[in-house]
Amino acid sequence: MTIEPNKLTRRVMVGDVPMGGGAPCVVQSMLNAPADDVQANLAQIAALAEAGCEVVRMAIPRRSCLDAFEAVCAQSPLPVVADIHFDAQIAIEAARRGAAKLRINPGNIGGWEKTDAVIEAAREAGIPIRIGVNAGSLDEALKARTDLTLPEKLAASVVEYVAHFEERGFHDVVASAKAHDVMTTVATYRILAREIPQVPLHIGVTEAGTLLQGVVKSASGLGILLEEGIGDTMRISLTDEPTAEVRACWMLLSALDLRRRGPEIISCPTCGRCQVDLIDLAKRVDERLAASTAPIKVAVMGCVVNGPGEAADANLGVACGAGSGVIFAKGKVLRKVDEACIVEALSEEIEKLELEG
Repeated sequence: MTIEPNKLTRRVMVGDVPMGGGAPCVVQSMLNAPADDVQANLAQIAALAEAGCEVVRMAIPRRSCLDAFEAVCAQSPLPVVADIHFDAQIAIEAARRGAAKLRINPGNIGGWEKTDAVIEAAREAGIPIRIGVNAGSLDEALKARTDLTLPEKLAASVVEYVAHFEERGFHDVVASAKAHDVMTTVATYRILAREIPQVPLHIGVTEAGTLLQGVVKSASGLGILLEEGIGDTMRISLTDEPTAEVRACWMLLSALDLRRRGPEIISCPTCGRCQVDLIDLAKRVDERLAASTAPIKVAVMGCVVNGPGEAADANLGVACGAGSGVIFAKGKVLRKVDEACIVEALSEEIEKLELEG
């Protein structure tokens, strides 16, 4: 079955990036440079843009950071989302100072009156708002209810706020409801997709952890949702460099054949038949391909058992033997090279493919 972007949700524009309404799932990340350091944030945005990030989010923890936020928005090549907690006035000012979208949390923004003021500021600026609910910051009334499960509480908070926004005639809304538990997250988004099918959903497992655990948890939960047609934009939240989040997003989208950006490496898990240092070889090939945006498949295979035949659909690959490797393309052998020359030989063939396509 081919997985396709959700066509049921309303189209929302974040700067010049379309979100929802059948648009491809948008890749996001969040800046972690000091919020008052303009150049550090711009440098991070440049790195994220190169990695394939399409929208960035910037926290504004204090009103004194608003000048820096404005400067970042003015110079950023990517749309910048203002992330605000606790202080509605910061959200209002961020809308006036160039934010491409606001992210507020119903559990801590300060009640309906302050929420309404934020809505009007966004309306005047012509920008959308993400209603972002987290399991750790539900409002007290919902948190205290014993008749609802946690996914039902999270979804109820989002649905209530979406209804309020729409009653006020504000429809440029994106919603999220995240938890650190994978299946709680999945259950919550399934409810949201059923109850507010018109609203684009920002999916993610919050506080997923360090690189390995975070990628596994996020891929497990988000993979389920994306396969079900749920999710118009995504962030894989990692305790790591933001560029790692972006790369993980693209890997997941590519694995589901939803979107492709950059090469996919096919490599075998090694065994006693392997007669080269395949782990190091695969890592070096991965490093060589890190900057490439060509949507190609490159195979690094440890022996003839898993050689050109097993990876016949790869655009390019190598099947290793005793201190050597056979370079192949679409299953056809091109040449044999010494182990020390494998990465260089693959690089030459990759450059040819990139020039062709």
